[in-house]
Amino acid sequence: MIQIDGAYGEGGGQILRTALALSLATGTPFTITRIRANRNRPGLMRQHLAAVSAATAVGHARTIGAALGAGRLTFQPEGVYPGRYRFDVGSAGSATLVLQAILPPLLTAEGDTRLILEGGTHNPFAPPFDFLDRTFLPMIRRMGPEVTATLARPGFFPAGGGRFQVDIRPCLRLNGFDLLQRGSVNRCSAAAVTAKLPRHIAERELAVIRRHITLKDDCLSVIEVSDSPGPGNIVTLAVESDAVTEIFSGFGRRGVPAEKVAMAVVAEAREYLAADVPVGRRLADQLLVPLALAGRGRFRTLPPSRHTRTNAHVIQQFLEVDITFDAKADGSYEIAVSSRHDATD
Repeated sequence: MIQIDGAYGEGGGQILRTALALSLATGTPFTITRIRANRNRPGLMRQHLAAVSAATAVGHARTIGAALGAGRLTFQPEGVYPGRYRFDVGSAGSATLVLQAILPPLLTAEGDTRLILEGGTHNPFAPPFDFLDRTFLPMIRRMGPEVTATLARPGFFPAGGGRFQVDIRPCLRLNGFDLLQRGSVNRCSAAAVTAKLPRHIAERELAVIRRHITLKDDCLSVIEVSDSPGPGNIVTLAVESDAVTEIFSGFGRRGVPAEKVAMAVVAEAREYLAADVPVGRRLADQLLVPLALAGRGRFRTLPPSRHTRTNAHVIQQFLEVDITFDAKADGSYEIAVSSRHDATD
């Protein structure tokens, strides 16, 4: 039984999601204590309980302590059971984060899986569906599995109510990869989405991005959504290079001017472009689990966040891998995952 400190490092819900995914993938039970202990509202929230529920279903697991606000949880899986599942966060909590708890073990399961996930699809502080579809899943397909995602309807905070489908055709074993060069930037494009909000919000966001990134008219799009359960706004900037498509996003919030939302996206994209690295911070965080399951991989990225370093710490409690962070003279980092078995064979 692995003992995990839920307040370690960044101390957020990622510790729980990574532990659930790797517990399923390895068959190793764990107990996590001090869950989100340093947050304003500590313990398990609805989206964390949704992740536990999803992992419990996929793993036919036994759990102790799965309750709203709980600071301690024990999780004991029986295996990994592919099939058809539907999981509803039951709030505007992020459904894309729930996926993180169950996707990794299903990538090498003994059959195909179809997942229907409902809740927030475009949430602050979580990867939006666009990032999942255009940035993360292409990296997963590079490793062997066939995984596709289809958005049925968006769900914005605070109403939620979004829905998307993920289809997984697994492979026998994940293949690691090296991603050290970005290559040429072939296209940059921006989209501003509004749901039940005035169109001018999206137009103002795109005007800011066009002014600072210099995009042509055919690389800008306003999307007005009619089927969202509640109001919402997201602006995304896609940087398509030879190696990867990176998505940078910002969310409209009450009292925050559209121009400020767009400028935050511009600043993040500019940092990425100036660094000449293939992998952004969010993707760096999410690549660690699949590369660790593959047993190898390297990529070059921006200085890693505390979130990424915390994720590496949790991974190494379940898997016999080394994860190194090598600072380069140009300010970038090379993150490498290697199996300890390979190093000693």
